[in-house]
Amino acid sequence: MSALSLPAERPAEAVRAVESAVDAALIRRRRRNLQVQVLRVLLALVLLGGWELGARTKVIDPFFWGQPSGIAAQIWTWITEGTSTGPLWEQIAVTMEETVLGFAIGVVLGVVSGIVLGRNRFLADVLSPYIKAANSIPRVVLGSIFVIALGLGIQSKVALAVVLVFFIVFFNAFQGVREVDRNLLANARILGADGRRLTTEVIIPSALSWIMASLHVSFGFALVGAVVGEYLGSLQGVGLMIVTAQNTFNANGVFAAIVILATLALVAEALVTAVENRLVRWRPNTVTDVTI
Repeated sequence: MSALSLPAERPAEAVRAVESAVDAALIRRRRRNLQVQVLRVLLALVLLGGWELGARTKVIDPFFWGQPSGIAAQIWTWITEGTSTGPLWEQIAVTMEETVLGFAIGVVLGVVSGIVLGRNRFLADVLSPYIKAANSIPRVVLGSIFVIALGLGIQSKVALAVVLVFFIVFFNAFQGVREVDRNLLANARILGADGRRLTTEVIIPSALSWIMASLHVSFGFALVGAVVGEYLGSLQGVGLMIVTAQNTFNANGVFAAIVILATLALVAEALVTAVENRLVRWRPNTVTDVTI
């Protein structure tokens, strides 16, 4: 009887061993995540605490470099009393509207242009020097031109954000299309895929990782474009808050605006990551833990 029961017991033992290994891996991952969070908090406390201590002991001149308590007080003042140009939420809303519009338009133009030129080598060769020349132009110069041509309204800020986003997304989409596995394309053609289905069902999904990688960087550049545009000339926005703080020698105000922008960028990064995880859930998990 025991000989007959061995085949049944061994699979059960194997299942228990696998379950134990999975549980141990989950415990290690949770412990690592906890360690990462604790170290992040400790690093922030050390940096901010050292900054505050240095400012209070005059090792760091708070007039030029501000101090964390003054930055927090400035943000609270903006929240409760508003800024010199209106409520804080209005300034944030204006900047985010410019950023999101510039980001969306730049992404669409960059993806479409990258896929078209990536699929058409002759057209890419014709336009290559013009694209490189346009990409080499300093963006601040374009910002000044946009302010002159489009005025102090939202249009000039969106235009600058579009230019900053476009080239990042374009080059990633272009390279992603060029890097598609040729064997995969050949197999799809053998199975009867026409040009449209080849693009929508093979090329775009294959280049999606490249495109999504560019989005993590490009939203930050869209935010930079909006703020720089406001810095050059605007009626509202976080960039104008920075200019106002600079003109009044308010270092805490400049850093407070930077904190607000960093917070917005982190929230946007989390949203882009969530969208990426949803769109490319088919992608195999990459190895993230390296043992030394």
